[in-house]
Amino acid sequence: MSRKHQANAETGGERRLRRSVEAIVTAMCAALYAAGSYATAYIPSPLGFGQFRPAVVIPAFFATIFGPMPAAVGAAIGTLLADSLKHGMLYMGSLVAAVPGNFIGFYLFGYIVRRFSWTRFILASLVTLTIGNAITAFSYVIIFKAIYVQALPFSPGTLTLISLGLTLYWFITMLPFVLLVTPLLIRAAAHAMPSIVPEDVYLSGLKSELPKKSFSLAMTIPGILMVIIGLATTFTPLGTITANAAKLTSTILIELMYYLGGITLITIGLITAARK
Repeated sequence: MSRKHQANAETGGERRLRRSVEAIVTAMCAALYAAGSYATAYIPSPLGFGQFRPAVVIPAFFATIFGPMPAAVGAAIGTLLADSLKHGMLYMGSLVAAVPGNFIGFYLFGYIVRRFSWTRFILASLVTLTIGNAITAFSYVIIFKAIYVQALPFSPGTLTLISLGLTLYWFITMLPFVLLVTPLLIRAAAHAMPSIVPEDVYLSGLKSELPKKSFSLAMTIPGILMVIIGLATTFTPLGTITANAAKLTSTILIELMYYLGGITLITIGLITAARK
């Protein structure tokens, strides 16, 4: 099929799908994201809630190829399906936190990369994983856990700390997957199914590499911040505050999360910077 006859017409770099195609793409995104999220649904964060979710590469891919709306709606439906399946019922925690967080996050992702470049892709990853995860974490901790089920009877300051910890956990565990795996999916689609890939994504995916400096900084700077927070948790009263907030007898798992996550990001960033 000629690229000019592709299903997703482009105007000024923006993706415009026929409604029937958009519905199919949205359903595919939702189904794949639900399956991928459920596969790791029982791997919690060190806080005891909030799951490990590398499946965010799926809506990131759909946002890049098909635009913001299919990815946003697909991510919102997918996360609700996965969370509800895990809990055996419609899960209100997902409805009030994960659904809006995923919708807003991946809509922003698709909006930023509507005129694609790898620099915009890196920016979209950082913005989405910061804003989307913050919305989800603060809504889940404060609205659902503290107010709705009254499971966290803490001060506003402590609830804020827990929310920030959950945001950081998701950020450092999702960022490597989005920046490393999603580009591989984009390039694979450009090779295997060029007719569905927008022209700017097709050209960048096949003919250019991720900007080394931007990619390295996107990994290294968050990694350094993670290590600093880990040190603060180990050697300052932040550790005691965190343990009390999360009802933990020890913060060793949280400290390891910060150290290992930070070191992983720094290592990836430095290796990238050192490549010729």
